[in-house]
Formats: sequence, structure tokens, C-alpha cells
Amino acid sequence: MEFWIISVLAFGYMIGCVHGSFVAQKISGVNLKETGVKNAGASNATIVLGKKFGALVALIDIAKGVLAVLLIHYFAMNAGLLPDFTASLLFLGGAATILGHNFPFYMNFNGGKGTATLIGVLFALDWRFGLLGLALFIIVALATDYIVLGVLMLYITLFASTVWMETIWPTAISAFLFIMAIWKHVENFHRMKNKTEKRISAVFKKKTENP
Repeated sequence: MEFWIISVLAFGYMIGCVHGSFVAQKISGVNLKETGVKNAGASNATIVLGKKFGALVALIDIAKGVLAVLLIHYFAMNAGLLPDFTASLLFLGGAATILGHNFPFYMNFNGGKGTATLIGVLFALDWRFGLLGLALFIIVALATDYIVLGVLMLYITLFASTVWMETIWPTAISAFLFIMAIWKHVENFHRMKNKTEKRISAVFKKKTENP
């Protein structure tokens, strides 16, 4: 059991360290950690470099979430692990991938905020909850004009997906990720309070005016 837990944590973390923002930096020459809101994620890539780079970063970060969970599921099934333990490993691996994205060792443990990677993890765990989470993310973000509020819906969806499970670990892991998300977005909430947080409409209006 300890072998699987340690292996999944290490595997997920290393995949999480593969950053879409790093690829965008190599192509554009712009370090997203030093411009915009100084975040290595798809939203900042969109703000600084435009929708195409934002989509590229999002695609890479979503894909690594999907890949990590699917590979862990494949090896766990081949090893004949019990369903409850496998479910816990999948959530643990997904969390480790998000941690790798948020705290990559080569960025001094200061990376992104894990939103796109969480979307990938959700889809890999259960495509139905993935669709639900993505739909809620889009609806709430557009309705409020703030991405961060849509992000919270993704974590709530992840937590909700664990309600019917017989083991408590997926619920505990989801709760931990939700708390971490709140902490990672504290600056966003402060900017919202001060009315300085960038609105979705403003970002896309700017890119339309300056193609």
C-alpha cells in the first residue's frame, strides 16, 4: 500500500510540473511569471499573449490532468487493486498533479493555480462530472464576469463527486484541494473587493480591440 501511495504521489507531481506556460514562454519569449498577474496559467496567458496562447496553455495543462489519472487507473486495474483503494489512488494522483502544477520545483515552488489541470482530472475521474464542472465554471464565470468564482464551482463539483463513495479519502482530498484553491486565490478575492480584479469581458474586449 505504501509503495502505491508514494509512487502515485511522485508520478502525479512530476506530470504536474510539465507546464503549458513553459511551452508558451519558449514560443513567445514572454515569461508569464513576470508579467500580467504573474501567474503561470491559462488565464494569465490569455491576458498577456491572447486567446491562442491561452488555449495552448489550457490544452497542455488539461491534458496532463487527464493523462495522470488515466495512467494511474490503468496500472491499478492491471495490479488488481481493490476498487475503494483504486478510487483513493486516482484522487490522490489527481491532487498530486495539481500540486505539481501549483508548486513546480523549477519555478521555486511557485507555479499556477491548477484550474485547467483540475478540469482534466475531473474529466478523467468521471466525464459526467467533468462536463458538469466545466458547464458550471463557464456559466458562473460569465454570469459574474470573474473567472475565480467559476473556478470555485470546479472544486465544489469535485467534492460533490465523492458523496456516493464508500471510502472517505476522496472526500478528504477534495476538501484539501478546495482549501488550497481558496488560499491560492486570496489575491484575486482582495482585488475583487477593491474592484481591481480583471473582468472576463474587459480581457476579451482588449484583445478584440488590439488583435
